[in-house]
Order: sequence, then structure tokens, then C-alpha cells
Amino acid sequence: MRKSTPPDVRAPRDTASATVELEDVPFGRFHLHVAVAGSGGQFSDGYILGIIGIALTSATDDLALNAVWLGLLGAASLAGLFFGSLFSGALIDRIGRHPIFAFDMPLLAALSLAQFWTAAAWQLLLLRLLLGLVLGADYAASKTLVSELAPRKSRGRMMSVLAIAWAAGYTIAYLVGYLIAQTASGDRPWTWMLASSAVPALLVAAARLGVPESPRWLIAKGRAQEAAAMIAAKIGPHVTLPTAPAPSSGAPAESGSLRALFAPALRSRTVIACVFYLCHIMPYFALSTFSPRILASLGVHNAYFGGAVYNLLLLVGAVVGMSVIDRLTRRRFLVGSFAVAAVLLLPLGILHDLPITLVIVLFAALAFALSAADTLAFVYPQELFPTRMRATGVGAAVAASRIGASISTFLLPVVVESFGIRTAMTGLVLVLAAGALACYRYAPETSGLKLGSQ
Repeated sequence: MRKSTPPDVRAPRDTASATVELEDVPFGRFHLHVAVAGSGGQFSDGYILGIIGIALTSATDDLALNAVWLGLLGAASLAGLFFGSLFSGALIDRIGRHPIFAFDMPLLAALSLAQFWTAAAWQLLLLRLLLGLVLGADYAASKTLVSELAPRKSRGRMMSVLAIAWAAGYTIAYLVGYLIAQTASGDRPWTWMLASSAVPALLVAAARLGVPESPRWLIAKGRAQEAAAMIAAKIGPHVTLPTAPAPSSGAPAESGSLRALFAPALRSRTVIACVFYLCHIMPYFALSTFSPRILASLGVHNAYFGGAVYNLLLLVGAVVGMSVIDRLTRRRFLVGSFAVAAVLLLPLGILHDLPITLVIVLFAALAFALSAADTLAFVYPQELFPTRMRATGVGAAVAASRIGASISTFLLPVVVESFGIRTAMTGLVLVLAAGALACYRYAPETSGLKLGSQ
């Protein structure tokens, strides 16, 4: 009898004959395209949200903005994000990830351009609300689609690229706004700042051409042949399809239902996803949107320079977050990031007459910590939910975070004006402490999770 020869483990795999599961496919050009298309959307999203802070500083006199109007306009897109992400998630689980992923960027570009002709505060408020609605839909669609197309071993870093892109968009928006403010010779430079967000949106719309529907969604909808054809065309014929798991006991039978998120099997995961995201984003957006005003209130004379440093550290923090996302367990990263941010912010809330240098150092370190932790927002919620409910769950988590961010962004200038900067900072410390305690007690570990095993 002929003896079988053991395979040579040193030899390269023959991908034409060997099979590999979808989640175990090595990172390749297809995944790079998906990452660029998804991260480009996050760059555009970050730019649209980031430009409003410096634009409002320039528009205050032209639009006769008081503290209430500043809060409303700063929070408008976040309020739109709440409704857009909350209701689009269920729609995306029903009709697929691709339709919204492919067509929301041209709409964002049109709304961005419309801001150039704003003549009154209420007009800008309406446009910012509409921008937020579309952004909310893109958050749910792009995060879900990229997570479902990413290989398991690369998912943490691939999703972290989205966080870096968001921070880059937010930071570059501030720098572009600062440049326009310093060089513009005509009236109303803030209109150019706001309209500039159309440029990245149009570029991303082109980059998203050719990105397919999620094979996991197709399989969950009984369209396995379509999924197989797509995988064969985009990755190769040697890739095996994931199976659609049967719902576990207590799991919702329907997909795309907000009510189903609170079925026994998903209730605790839904709550912790919302609490984590809310407690993280409330200080992140409130501090980022009004960083020049906050620094001025803390005694920093060149508040625009301090704001630029803060925003640059947001970008650096996102890069560092990507480097550690797969080296720390999700729970350790969650709890530790909340604790570090709270410790950094606490002196700004309880101590008086701090040296200006120390204020800038603490604020910059806080930006670094918050942005590093923001990589979790692009990874953790997606890992908590099964495929049939992933976009709905992510949409609900984003919605919770954005309503919290809307409240904190609206209240921050009002609280600073009425009670002082230290009261506002102390309130945000309490939010961070609540997030640390909630995650320590209730957050499940998802490190190394295989999507579909929830």
C-alpha cells in the first residue's frame, strides 16, 4: 500500500484547491478597497462634524448667535445622527448594507454645498439636522458592512482604520477652518468652511464604486448563491461560505426590529453597547466642538492654537488606539480608557489657577486618551450582535451616543456661562466614571470573537 505523505507545512498554500473560511482569508486588495471606502466615509463624517466648531466661532456675529443658538447649532448634526442611526439600522438589516453605503455620500455633498448660501441661523440649523440624518445612516451602514467583510484576525485593526479616518477628518476640518479664518479676505468665511465638506464626500462616493453587499447579510436572507458568486468574484473560488446560525433560545426571530434588541438574548448586550458609546461620546464631542472656547475659559490666551493641538492629538490617539486594539482585551481597554480620561479631566474640574502649560498638557493628553478609546466604538458594538441584528444594534448604540452628545454639546456652553467652566468639566468626569463602572460590571469580552457566534 502506498504511504501517504504528510503535507509540507513550509510550502505555500495552493489557494486554487485549498479552502479557507471567509473570516480566515488573508488581508488582500479586496479588503484594502473596502477599508478605503469605509474609512473615506468616516473621514467625511468627521470633517462635517469637525468643521462646525470653528465655523461657529466665525459665524457668531454674522448670525447674531447667543449661547443657546451656539448650543443648538453645535448639537444639531448630533441630534440628526440620533434619528438617522436609530431608524436606519432596522432598514439596513432589511434591505441590505449596500444601498445606503453606495448612495449617501452624494446626498451629503449636496447638503454640504447648500450651507454656503445660509442667511439665517434657522436655515443652518435645518441643514445641520439633515446632514446628521444622513450621517447616522452612513454610520450604521458603513461600520456594519466593513465589519462583515473584514477577516477575523484583521478586524480590530481594519475597523480601527475607520476611527483614524474619522479623527483625521475631524482634525483636518479644524485646520482647514483655521486656515480659511486666517486668510479669507471677504465676508462670511464660515460659509466656505461649511461648504468645503462637499469635497471629501464626493471623493468618497467615487471610492465606494465596486464595493459589494455583505455576504453574511445575503446568507442570512437565504441568498447563498449570490453570496457565493460575489465571494468567488471578489476574493476567489476557494473561500467557503459562513453558515447562518439558528437563533438561540430567547433570541429574536425577526431581523431589523428595534423591539427585538430587547429580547432576553440581546437585552444586556444592547444596554451595554448604548451605555459604553454614550458615556464615551458625551465628553468627546462636547470637548472637541468647543475646545477653543473651553481653553479660553481655562485661561489659555491663544485658544485657537490650543484647539489645534487638541485636534492633532485626537489623530495621534486614534493611531495609537489601532496599535493596541488587538493587544489588549476589549474589557481591559474599555474600563482602562474611561478611568484614564476621568483622571486627566478631574484636575480641570476641581483645581483653580492651574499653570497654562499644565492646562494645555492635560487637555492634549485627554484628547489622546479619548481618541485612542474611540477605536473601540468602531469595533466593540459590531461584535456584540448577530448578523441578523447587527445594523439595528449598531444603529441603536450610535443613536444613544448621539443623543447624549447632543445633550452635552448643547448644555456645555450654557453651563459654562451660568455656572462656570469647572462645573462643566466636573460633570463630564462623572459621565466618564459612570462609563468605567458600567463596563467593569456588565461588558462582555469579545476579543477574538468569530462573527455569527453571538
